[in-house]
Amino acid sequence: MMGNLQIWGRGEVSRALSADAAAQILVSRMDAVALDGKRVLVIIPDNTRTAPLAMLFRLLCDCIGPRAAQLDFLIALGTHPPISDAAIDAMLGMAKTERAEKSPNVRVFNHAWADPRALKTFGVIARDEMGALTNGLLWDETPVRLNRLLDEYDQIILCGPVFPHEVVGFSGGAKYLCPGIAGAEIIDATHWLGALATSMGTIGIMDTPVRRVIHRVAEFVTTPLLCIALVMRGEALHGMFVGPYIDAWQRAAELSAQLNIITVPRAFQRVLSAPAPMYDELWTAAKAMYKTEPAIADGGEVIVYAPDLTEVSRTHGALIDAVGYHVRDYFVKQPQRFANVPGAIKAHSTHVQGAGEYDAARAIETPRIRVTLATGISEEHCRKLNLGFADYTKIDADEWHNRESEGILFVPHAGEMLYRVA
Repeated sequence: MMGNLQIWGRGEVSRALSADAAAQILVSRMDAVALDGKRVLVIIPDNTRTAPLAMLFRLLCDCIGPRAAQLDFLIALGTHPPISDAAIDAMLGMAKTERAEKSPNVRVFNHAWADPRALKTFGVIARDEMGALTNGLLWDETPVRLNRLLDEYDQIILCGPVFPHEVVGFSGGAKYLCPGIAGAEIIDATHWLGALATSMGTIGIMDTPVRRVIHRVAEFVTTPLLCIALVMRGEALHGMFVGPYIDAWQRAAELSAQLNIITVPRAFQRVLSAPAPMYDELWTAAKAMYKTEPAIADGGEVIVYAPDLTEVSRTHGALIDAVGYHVRDYFVKQPQRFANVPGAIKAHSTHVQGAGEYDAARAIETPRIRVTLATGISEEHCRKLNLGFADYTKIDADEWHNRESEGILFVPHAGEMLYRVA
């Protein structure tokens, strides 16, 4: 136990946790929780997050499965597409047939954000309360619809990594409830709130308007909540904190700030940012832009370099095509024009385009930096989206290495490490 926060765990900047150390932390904490005969639901991330999910899945099945009446896992997809059985097998490190044989009381579900039958209204955040939580940025009364499975269990465990995040500040913790297993209304509200606060004013900050709203959402859940908050650096697990969802998340975010934020002495003019292969559409691969934007000089350029990426969004592609990518004030200063566009779409649009200005009187948009795609998305499509285009076949990534002194940066496996100027 650590301090008076009732948290099991530890984390270090200088070295990773061994598998044995991680197992000891997790098993000892689970042993201390009254789970015998209980129905337990573990909420986990999808395969767009780096985490040792296979190890955690086996440990949780071993230490909870024999005690619990039921042990199930719900994948916090937000609005991401459902994960196939084969992808689930790979993510959990165990085939469905093996899971059925070894742990017959364990099931795995995809969250279904757009299916009303999968959701339940747990409460409503009133207009005035929303205004107070968000420092006046948002005043919308918002129903809190979450996956109705939350009401079918005796214990909820939120399990996943904590990284700097463009919408909420740092991911993890109660974010696995919202947007992880939420419905459209609160997903749209929190994402648009993040856009209003701006990515540059949010990413890598612990206390943000969106985080406060997410913690309010968690208060509507009456089933006991426990959190397993992980801290990664690349593929290495450097921290695990198990306890109350706010406290465990805070400890993880503090360590993540040391491990997942790279401070550079001066801004770069050009950045070639190659998103990690786990991002297979621009909806997620755009993290390569979000995580480098704070380190790019005014008038500079970020090139999202992903030759195999051909999709904008399998879920939201048509809406994004209709709207395009624009700075925040393009939407703020034309509220009626975009009144029917979901908040999550507008938020994604402005997060990808980044900071900038919009002169409504002259209809002139001035982004702070240029965003260029060097992907499998065609030049015609890029222009339609209001983004720059570069032919990836004419880019030699090796030529971008070790040129920081020239104001040029190459970021491989981009999307989880945040770059910002001292």
